[in-house]
Amino acid sequence: MNTISGGKKLILFDGVCNLCNETIIKIIKFDKKNMFLFASLQSEFGKKILNDLAIDVTQIDSIVLYEPKVAYYIKSDAALNIMNSLGGFWKLTYIFWVFPTPIRNLVYDFIAKNRYRWFGKKAQCMIPTPELKSKFLS
Repeated sequence: MNTISGGKKLILFDGVCNLCNETIIKIIKFDKKNMFLFASLQSEFGKKILNDLAIDVTQIDSIVLYEPKVAYYIKSDAALNIMNSLGGFWKLTYIFWVFPTPIRNLVYDFIAKNRYRWFGKKAQCMIPTPELKSKFLS
């Protein structure tokens, strides 16, 4: 099992969700500082982290941002922290912090609830290309 080191942040995502997979590909593209690692919620590593953090996957089934020894974020807080970390034009997403978390999470939950219907679902988790494999923990 891999470990998280070097100040990296871990993004746990739904590995069978097409929207989630496309989002991960975009994050990798814009992650110029190479700060993120990835694991699917369905992987053994993902399940261990979720268990260690006592996160109920029946309540949080789409994204978790974990900063070891710092904090973890879920739902809209995770999404905004990821986008804000990317820098550049992504810093414009700071504007969404003005909305209270419950309101942001209503929008987030609506999208998460409908993601399979709108974007589809894979039969299995994404398999990273050889050049991206080092970014994924299994």
